[in-house]
Amino acid sequence: MASAAEQMAANLSWKSFGKASELRQRIWFTLGLLIIYRIGTYIPVPGIDGQELRNFFDAASAGLGGVLNMFTGGALSRMGVFALGIMPYISASIIVQLMTSMVPALEQLKKEGEQGRKKINQYTRYGTVALATAQAYGLAVSMESGGLASDPGWYFRAACVITLVGGTMFLMWLGEQITQRGIGNGISLIIFVGIIAEIPAALAQFFEQGRSGALSTPMVLGVIVMLIATLFFVVFMERSLRKIHIQYPRRQVGMKVYDGGSSHLPIKVNPAGVIPAIFASSLLLLPTTMTTFSGSEASGPVLSWILANFGPGQPLYLLFFAGMLIFFTYFYTLNVAFKTDDVADNLKNQNGFIPGIRPGQRTSEYLEYVVNRVLVLGAGYLTLVALLPEIVRSNLSITAYFGGTSILIIVSVGMDTVQQIQSHLLAHQYEGLLERSQLRGRKGTGAGRAKRRTPQRK
Repeated sequence: MASAAEQMAANLSWKSFGKASELRQRIWFTLGLLIIYRIGTYIPVPGIDGQELRNFFDAASAGLGGVLNMFTGGALSRMGVFALGIMPYISASIIVQLMTSMVPALEQLKKEGEQGRKKINQYTRYGTVALATAQAYGLAVSMESGGLASDPGWYFRAACVITLVGGTMFLMWLGEQITQRGIGNGISLIIFVGIIAEIPAALAQFFEQGRSGALSTPMVLGVIVMLIATLFFVVFMERSLRKIHIQYPRRQVGMKVYDGGSSHLPIKVNPAGVIPAIFASSLLLLPTTMTTFSGSEASGPVLSWILANFGPGQPLYLLFFAGMLIFFTYFYTLNVAFKTDDVADNLKNQNGFIPGIRPGQRTSEYLEYVVNRVLVLGAGYLTLVALLPEIVRSNLSITAYFGGTSILIIVSVGMDTVQQIQSHLLAHQYEGLLERSQLRGRKGTGAGRAKRRTPQRK
């Protein structure tokens, strides 16, 4: 039997969307900021040799350069002001969250509510500035050694650092504004839009390989079928749930006795969503961003080894990527997305319990046991989806970059945004129902008064 919320969600239409003025404003606000982001990817950093940059990315698009370019929405291939993308902010968030779990002072700060959260966000911003500055300076030096700077020197380095750091901080501000005043998670939407913008060029390059004979027709069809199957598989897994039965006892309020009810506590197979894939990609790209531009000839032996062994499709790349995906799936779920102690306390405060399990600590232990078992499937699913397209692409020598991480981000962010739109529409419908019920009550009260006053008038 469908719930009232599910029935209302099924009846959502363009008519209800047209009446939700606040939702329309949020959507237009989000689209406006995302358009500003896309415009910024075409504004170049001063002092770049455009022809040399194009020649470099024509040769590097099949390797790590294609991965970097996909996550920056093409800004890196054009060396735009958003060339660093939002990755320094994500890397800083990873570091701060890891330190929050290990440093008692930061863990206590996290428990202080809104003030503690603001302080942690401030530390994250400071970390973003530091990481963006280090990456921008390394990028400037690498471009000089790679021959991509038209006028190398300290002026070029300073201009490059100021421009790139400013672009990253502006992107971070855009993401926060979208989250607060728009629809969806702003940081995820920025990455989502960047990937969507690069898909047509990647598909055109892929089909050009098939037309030129570099890939046979069965290979092209097989890759397309694999991508479609991966897309459906991701949607299925993201909607999969493990339901835990929750029982509520009979209670008495005043002179009324309310019967006990039951419900389910849903646990997603992948509670962390797309966060592990973004975190793992960010850490994987962090040490290799600068080495990509300088190349193996201008780099030292350590950087040359990193560039050679951590490219897409390489064994160390795949091994490191898989390890980071599994680690962040467990870490983010148990520390952020589904904290078993908090869930157990909330159930206890609401007088809810799991049949056969005592409230409190035993409930928390049982939930942790269930979540750990579910995450085996969730982490394995993320690893399979993220690595399988990479292996196929490298073995078939496909120059166009498309990976499982991109599919994960597109599906997860798209589903999350649609759910938020539906939530706003449902809230708008509930408000309309309440207003209509209040008007009916007033009309009924007025009619009753008129009937009672009629004999007095006679």
